[in-house]
Amino acid sequence: MSPVIESEEHQALRAAVAALGKRHGRDFAPEALWSEAAKLGYLGVNLPEAYGGGGGGIAELSIVLEELGAAGCPLLMMVVSPAICGTVIARFGTDAQKSEWLPALADGTRTMAFGITEPDAGSNSHRITTTARRDGADWLLTGRKVFISGVDKADATLIVGRTEDARTGSLKPCLFIVPRDTPGFDYRPIDMELRASERQFELVFDDMRLPAEALVGDENAGLLQLFAGLNPERIMTAAFAIGMARHALGRAVEYARERTVWRQPIGAHQAIAHPLAQSHIELELARLMMQKAAHLYDSGDDAAAGEAANMAKYAAGEACVKAVDQSVHTLGGNGLTREFGLASLITAARVSRIAPVSREMILNYVSHQTLGLPKSY
Repeated sequence: MSPVIESEEHQALRAAVAALGKRHGRDFAPEALWSEAAKLGYLGVNLPEAYGGGGGGIAELSIVLEELGAAGCPLLMMVVSPAICGTVIARFGTDAQKSEWLPALADGTRTMAFGITEPDAGSNSHRITTTARRDGADWLLTGRKVFISGVDKADATLIVGRTEDARTGSLKPCLFIVPRDTPGFDYRPIDMELRASERQFELVFDDMRLPAEALVGDENAGLLQLFAGLNPERIMTAAFAIGMARHALGRAVEYARERTVWRQPIGAHQAIAHPLAQSHIELELARLMMQKAAHLYDSGDDAAAGEAANMAKYAAGEACVKAVDQSVHTLGGNGLTREFGLASLITAARVSRIAPVSREMILNYVSHQTLGLPKSY
C-alpha cells in the first residue's frame, strides 16, 4: 500500500480516534483520555500482537497522535512510551523485558520515559557523558540528564548511556531500563514557561547500581538500538505538530467563516483566506513526508527512514509554527484569549522546531548526509 493513499483500515482508525478526541476536547483530562485510548487499543497499536499490541507500526500510531492533536487533546507521552521505548524493547529487548513491559505499555497501565538529552551534549549524542561500568554482575551508572518528560509519572525511564568497548576502548551507546524507585535515581522538575500536563525533569545519578538485566539488548548493538528509537520519535513529533496545527487552523477557519465585518465574513478577504490556504497546503505536504517516513520505518528500511523522519519533523515543525501564528493573527485579540485556546499554542508550536532535534541540526544532516556537502560540525 502506498503511504500516499491511506488504506480503508487507516481511514477507519483515523475516524475512530477523531471521534474519541472530539468527546474529550481541548479541556481534556490527560489521565482519563490515556485510559480510554488504552482500553480501545490505540496506545499499543504499534506493538506486537503477541504482547497485547495491535500488530501495526509507527504509521498507525502517528495517526492516533495526529487525530488526538487535531481534536485539541494530544498525548505527549505517546511519543515516548509506546513509540520510542516500546519500539526499542520490541526490537531489541530480552524475552523477559518484552514480557514485563510490552503488555503494560500496550494497555497503558505502565509508562516509560526516555532519557537522552544532557546539559553539555545538546544534539551531539557523541558527547553524552552518562557512563556505565561493570561491577561484578551489576552496572554502575553515573550521569545527568535534562528536559526528560513525564519522569514523575512514568514507571521507568529508558536511559541512554555509554559503555567502554572492550576491543577499542572507545565509548559506545547503550540503553538501560531504570525503574523510578531505583535507589540513587534522583529527579527534580525544571521550571518551564510552557504549560503542559507533562512536566520536564533533570535527572542525576552517581554510581547508581543496576542489575545486569537492566541493559536492553546487546551491549554491542549501540547506535542501531538508539536510532531504532530516535526515528519513531521524529515521526511522532511530526504527528504531534501536524495535529496541533490542524487544531489551530480549524479554529481559525471556523472563526473566519463566522466573523462578519463590513457586511461579509472576514474569510471572504484574500488577506485572510490565502494565508490559511497556504498553511493547509504546507500541512498536507508535511503529512505526506511523515507518511513516507513511517512507511519506510515500518518496512524495515532504517537508513531511508532516518532521512525521511528528519525531513518530516522539519516540515511539520515549520508548518506548525506558521499555522499557529496565522491562526492567532486571524482571530486578532480573540486569538490571545483563554476562550479560544490558541494563545498557549504559540509556545507549544515552537517546541516542534526545537525538540527532539533542532531544525538547524536537521539542515546539517540533510546538507551533509543527503547532499554530500562538507561537514561543518
